[in-house]
Amino acid sequence: MNNIKIIIKKELKSYFNSPMAYIFLIVFAITNGYFFTNTFFLVNQSDMRILFNIIPLVYLFFIPAITMSLIAREKNSGTMEVMSTLPIKDSDFILGKFFSALLLIVIGLSITIIHLFTLINVGTNIDYGSVFTGYLGIILLGAVYASIGTFASSVTDNQVISFIISVFIVLTFFLMDKVIYFIPSSIQGIIQFLSVDFHLSNMSRGVIDTRNIIYFISLIYFFLSMTARVLEMRKWK
Repeated sequence: MNNIKIIIKKELKSYFNSPMAYIFLIVFAITNGYFFTNTFFLVNQSDMRILFNIIPLVYLFFIPAITMSLIAREKNSGTMEVMSTLPIKDSDFILGKFFSALLLIVIGLSITIIHLFTLINVGTNIDYGSVFTGYLGIILLGAVYASIGTFASSVTDNQVISFIISVFIVLTFFLMDKVIYFIPSSIQGIIQFLSVDFHLSNMSRGVIDTRNIIYFISLIYFFLSMTARVLEMRKWK
């Protein structure tokens, strides 16, 4: 646990010692704020579900951007060999990298709470249950994408290639239910269940189903496990 905390602190420090974290937080806040307020002022109607529909789209490129260097940078600089000589488990190393990216995502999401206060101050009726489940859903979605980005960063020492791989996998999961009508009906149910948007939409409506929670946790576990296998194979090589 101490090793995980050390790695998280190290990664967060590297984020905020470079323009990466500030660029991410500012652009993330501006992008979400623009689409939210655009609907709020032009249409004169808005709620938090609009924000929860926007954030997954913003995630598609923002999360691969902040995770592309997690492990690829270590490989490229040669510090992976040094790390292998230290008393740090692969699982601690991977979890430290993963949680550092997830914490940055949560910090970005915390900025969006200002939109909730805006709705409260203008007298909008707020369903706090759906707000809670909506935030829970997009945090879990962010965790899934962060685990995918961590995996993508482990398979190459090139950050650009890591970004491309991550975007490809993330888009695949995001678009699954969008192309469901173009695939055989016999597997439509499976494809729909594998789609992240299918599970996220349930939670954004205020519904907490254990199947949705299990789905997100299973994807996180799968990609982090794949990351561990990649690092293990590198050691054998």
